[in-house]
Amino acid sequence: MTLFTTLLVLIAERLFKLGEHWQLDHRLEVLFRRVKSFSMVMTLLMAIIAMAVVYVLEQVLHGILFNVPLLLMWILLGLLCIGAGKVRLHYHAYLKAASRNDAHARDAMAAELTLIHGVPPECDEREFLRELQNALLWINYRFYLAPLFWFVVGGPFGPVTLMGYAFLRAWQSWLARYQDPRQRQQSGVDAILHVLDWIPVRLVGVVYALIGHGEKALPAWFASLGDRHTSQYQVLTQLAQFSLAREPHVDKVETPKAAVSMAKKASYVVVVIMALLTIYGTLV
Repeated sequence: MTLFTTLLVLIAERLFKLGEHWQLDHRLEVLFRRVKSFSMVMTLLMAIIAMAVVYVLEQVLHGILFNVPLLLMWILLGLLCIGAGKVRLHYHAYLKAASRNDAHARDAMAAELTLIHGVPPECDEREFLRELQNALLWINYRFYLAPLFWFVVGGPFGPVTLMGYAFLRAWQSWLARYQDPRQRQQSGVDAILHVLDWIPVRLVGVVYALIGHGEKALPAWFASLGDRHTSQYQVLTQLAQFSLAREPHVDKVETPKAAVSMAKKASYVVVVIMALLTIYGTLV
């Protein structure tokens, strides 16, 4: 059921999911605004409660009407947790602003796209476009590939693990947008996600290494296996940049398009590998 649900969710997300209506991040903002205490214990407690709610719902629906309600719940949760939604609108708005040389609108959309890690101050145009590429690669990972990983790893409890990751992602985004860096640090969400992202980042990283400059990327990937301190954002984007080495970082429209194109290739490869492993596991 995991593979079937994943394919349905990805198709529906690509065709219909625009804006924030079907975005878990948007739905949780009402809850996040009520939080007044910021600590790692509070972050873990909220995530565990969210996972527990999904687990209870899954147990209640199991076995009813040949598991059709359970399947619908899986699909609904997948739509809420997988997919960029509103972020995709920001990306298209950036391209439109850049193509008509609207500097103010372009910078506003770039700020939205680089919300989590930001852009170094006083960087030149080339460095800015490179950071924008990195942000787009990271968005593809955190809204598509990482949720898919936790959905598949969870097996029969895939919705539970998916909710856990998506909840922490939404909490991190809300803190980055509405709170100051001190409160985000107190929440411990970055440290938790650093641990949760360690394995999926390296799995996705090897895909980037293989579809790009493997002779440069593979040594970097092997070095990352023993690296526990470098941020997962830096690990993933460094490996992806090897694949983008042939693309010039000078055009404000084509440069982000190159990153999105590379991210889509990596996503297709990951989905195909997941499908093949799922089919193999079923047959064996």
